[in-house]
Amino acid sequence: MYCDFYSITERENDADGFVSILCKEILRSPLDEYPWIFDTLFIGGGTPSLLNEHQMESILLTLSKKIPFSNFVEKTVEINPGEASLEKLTNFRSLGMNRVSMGVQSLEPELLIFLTRSHSVKQVFETYNHARTAGFENVNCDLIYGIPGQTPDIWKRDMNRVIELNPEHISAYTLTAEKGTELFYMVSSNELSLPDERTAADWFNLTRSYLSEHQYIPYEISNFSKPKKECRHNLHYWNIEPYMGFGPSSHSFDGNQRWNNVRSLDKYIKKIDEGLSPISSNETLTPTQKLNERIGFGLRLKEGIDLEKFPKPQKILFNQNIKKYENKWDDYIENNGKTIKLNEKGFAFADEVAVDLLI
Repeated sequence: MYCDFYSITERENDADGFVSILCKEILRSPLDEYPWIFDTLFIGGGTPSLLNEHQMESILLTLSKKIPFSNFVEKTVEINPGEASLEKLTNFRSLGMNRVSMGVQSLEPELLIFLTRSHSVKQVFETYNHARTAGFENVNCDLIYGIPGQTPDIWKRDMNRVIELNPEHISAYTLTAEKGTELFYMVSSNELSLPDERTAADWFNLTRSYLSEHQYIPYEISNFSKPKKECRHNLHYWNIEPYMGFGPSSHSFDGNQRWNNVRSLDKYIKKIDEGLSPISSNETLTPTQKLNERIGFGLRLKEGIDLEKFPKPQKILFNQNIKKYENKWDDYIENNGKTIKLNEKGFAFADEVAVDLLI
């Protein structure tokens, strides 16, 4: 309801067949032909915690035939509360997974119902404890704020309860109405409303200040971590570095081209079975598009934008934009000539700043 990621229900019996097809796609891919060193692995985008030990092992063994696992320093598996038993998490840990990302979202029963989450608050704590008992020393908790019916006090209480768990990483996202979702329809038809711009900024500032006070460093607009516990995998995305994805609706980027697979599980299986490519669309980025992505993502990061990575002609254009909008944004930007980044009050306006500075 709160995102437009591809998902299906009541297909658990198809898991073996899906894993087999996924492994075929991996083996057919040119993964081992690329000149990069893959150092992170993220098994997510669906509900990997529904997989059993043998299915997970099949995926990992297949990947190991294409790229060396010795280079991986971060191997994350997404889990939902209530769907990952201690036994399952222990097995995942024994297979080499070393990071867990758990979709908590809220610790208020009524808000979980609104978000159409099937887990209970009790299961959040049970699953978190299972992850720790299984030996995971790097845990992320996903949270959402700005939910209709949620108050700042409720949100602070949720943050505090998660902080008391002591995870290494917290992702805190504002609820947004993505086109094509039920939430988008409800907002469009005025059945409910989301916080206005000023209120959303207040929620954003409350989140950053509260988590910062509790030693969770805001290294990206929506992501907070203890020192040296940033999500390395996501940093590859935000730094516009290559990545490869497999499975329905997965996305990939080789430094010049982006492509994505078909969203439908049935279409994905059919294409792989017939020896066809599952790719549904691709795009070659122009130098300007790549630079604009670096600007947009860079402004979301604590380190900001590295101007040394800009070709000279585009660097001149970018600096002209900085000059053009200095009266508008000068109080929100720090510019030392080598890097440009937002100051603390500027992060609330990151999207607006980025639109003005794009080339």
